[in-house]
Amino acid sequence: REAGKHSTPVMRAKTFFELCAKKRIHLGDGELIVGEKGPSPKAVPTFPELTCHSAHDLRILNQRPMARYTITEEEIKRYQDEVIPYWRGRSMRDRLFSNLPEAWTKAYEAGLFTEFMEQRAPGHTALDGLIYQKGLLEIIGETEAGLQSLDHLNDPQAAQKAQQLHAMAIACKGAIVFAERHAELAEERANETEDAQRRAELRKIATICRKIPAQAPATFHEALQMYWFVHLGTTTELNGWDAMSPGHLDQHLAPFYNREIGEGTLTRDEAKELLACFWIKFNNQPAPPKVGVTAKESGTYNDFTNINIGGVTRKGWDGSSEVSLLLLEVAGDMQLLQPQCNVQVSPLTPKRVMRAAVRVIRKGLGYPSLFNTEAVVMEQVRAGKTVEDAREGGTSGCIETGAFGKEAYVLTGYLNVPKILEIALNNGKDPRTGAWVGAQTGEPSSLKTFEALYHAFEIQLRGVVETKVKVNNLIERMYAEQTPAPFLSCFIEGCIEKGMDYYNGGPRYNTTYIQCCGIGTVTDSFSAISTHVFEKRKLSLSKLVSLLNTNFKGEEALRLTLKNKTPLFGNDDDRADALMQRIYASLFNAIDGRPNTKGGKYHLNMLSTTCHVYFGKVLGATPNGRLAGEPESDGTSPSQGADRNGPTAVVKSLSKMDQVKSGGTLLNMRLMPRLLSSEEDRDKLIAMVRTYFAMGGHHIQFNVVDTKTLEAAQKDPENHRNLLVRVAGYSDYFVDLDRDHQNEILSRHMHEGF
Repeated sequence: REAGKHSTPVMRAKTFFELCAKKRIHLGDGELIVGEKGPSPKAVPTFPELTCHSAHDLRILNQRPMARYTITEEEIKRYQDEVIPYWRGRSMRDRLFSNLPEAWTKAYEAGLFTEFMEQRAPGHTALDGLIYQKGLLEIIGETEAGLQSLDHLNDPQAAQKAQQLHAMAIACKGAIVFAERHAELAEERANETEDAQRRAELRKIATICRKIPAQAPATFHEALQMYWFVHLGTTTELNGWDAMSPGHLDQHLAPFYNREIGEGTLTRDEAKELLACFWIKFNNQPAPPKVGVTAKESGTYNDFTNINIGGVTRKGWDGSSEVSLLLLEVAGDMQLLQPQCNVQVSPLTPKRVMRAAVRVIRKGLGYPSLFNTEAVVMEQVRAGKTVEDAREGGTSGCIETGAFGKEAYVLTGYLNVPKILEIALNNGKDPRTGAWVGAQTGEPSSLKTFEALYHAFEIQLRGVVETKVKVNNLIERMYAEQTPAPFLSCFIEGCIEKGMDYYNGGPRYNTTYIQCCGIGTVTDSFSAISTHVFEKRKLSLSKLVSLLNTNFKGEEALRLTLKNKTPLFGNDDDRADALMQRIYASLFNAIDGRPNTKGGKYHLNMLSTTCHVYFGKVLGATPNGRLAGEPESDGTSPSQGADRNGPTAVVKSLSKMDQVKSGGTLLNMRLMPRLLSSEEDRDKLIAMVRTYFAMGGHHIQFNVVDTKTLEAAQKDPENHRNLLVRVAGYSDYFVDLDRDHQNEILSRHMHEGF
């Protein structure tokens, strides 16, 4: 009924307010932190304005072999009768796919890249300390002051800014109403219960919800509830799917904790219980359902919340505290799918924090992951951020770097680097689809030298990147103009000051990332070509391409020679590692510094999540002996099974990559559990991590699980329901992964010593 009566930002804010005021709310038995996205835990919206699912899509969700959603026929019928007729053709995905250039469509269908925003809003947002200092009433006051200061005489965008600021105020009021409804429900429950302890808890919840988020928190409990209401609001407003995170949670909570411990109004055990309740709230929020290529390439419904622990403060001091240890204890005790946590490791990080982190890693949960604070800061400073903002920043999602509370750092999709080599070897044609997806850079017989081949690869790389960027820029403008996020904009510095939305250049910094996949696979492939075609002349390039396109049919001995008699990345072999450096430089030169549409730049990061499995399915056999359809290497990890000289050789190879030029790199490593059985063993791991970081490494994470356990879980999933494994930049339940993703983890080399 309201459609067409208001500007787009005001319309979206009013919709958000309506949801906050009217949607069914839930208050669970015994919980101390309240609020769910839907009427019950683990209920999620579908966001038809972004992706309009079909009835068939919804029925598939009931039958998925991996994590599934329960959707009743009654709900499907209502969706079919009311939602689909209105949104079909109007959704962002429908509008996007109805107006794409042929070159993009061919490259996308060939699997040269993916597009995140084909079905969800741009995400990867982490907050700073703003919400612990200001309540929403104060933020509303700032929007009103911004309205008063607009120059309608000289600023041609003043009217547009006024609508945005007005929308922000409406959205904040909606969140306050949402909290007040929880206060009323808690009071009702308190009056109904005969349990005196629970009655007191409910009345405390009611008191907190009448204050929070309207006003700034004053206690540890209020601070957690403050973040949670904001988290629910931002993920309800738009599906930013790629992560909404609290940033440096220990640094934000430490002042509340220390004050209350000193005053005697909070005990350590009470704080730990509140954090455990907080953990459960995150675990109640699976990601919304997916469609299309995103459903194929993503093997998880993890919502990618990533809590930063440790690091440094804005002034450069050690950021760890007793709260850091509490967060690690809770993560290890709860052993939930999410939230997941990481430790930001600086030279100032105390040994007690490192030992606490490794004790959790030893449990085989796949978390916490470990990040190099100095690299994270330098990456941001290189990209134009102040040192103070960079220190206050960190990582969210899997490994992505950003300035918390001040930046929109958006992942656009994955780039299939080994596939780019494949089309270079086939003169611009995709051998799987038969489509011409790149420039005609020469048949294999005409590429007489390694340099000629590499030049063809770089031409194809630049063409694919430019095809992707052109459409990325179109998508950025679509979201900026048609799906603003006024509630999220209230918490990101710059948006209120500029009167501009989070998606429209409002934040202080605006970064667009392209994630490059398969550096191990493409490095080893180039190494095999250099070694066996151009140095040893064991076969011609034409013969090799013919073998690749027949999946090495009848040439198993030659395939094994390519696989086992080639210098491979991940073994501290300068022959392979120099090729990695060259490829990485080519990726950097093709991507870094291109302007986006929001006043920021494109940068690369080296991340695959689970896309290396999907990309492997659309990739033929590769020159390193990998068979068609098998997964590519993940992140910046070596090819599966290629790292044969131990973990120290792996990190030495990775240290040769100039990782500060990226927005993040991901290194997975699988260790035998016995390697971390004693404190002395765990200290060896800490020493290796610190050495790697001293050499410039960005990130490392560990699967501490043996092959027998994984194979047993495949055979008997019901008795291994709680087995968590590190998949990429996140952990997931092993038995909820499909067989392809399970086998990919099994194929990773298991290190048996340092």
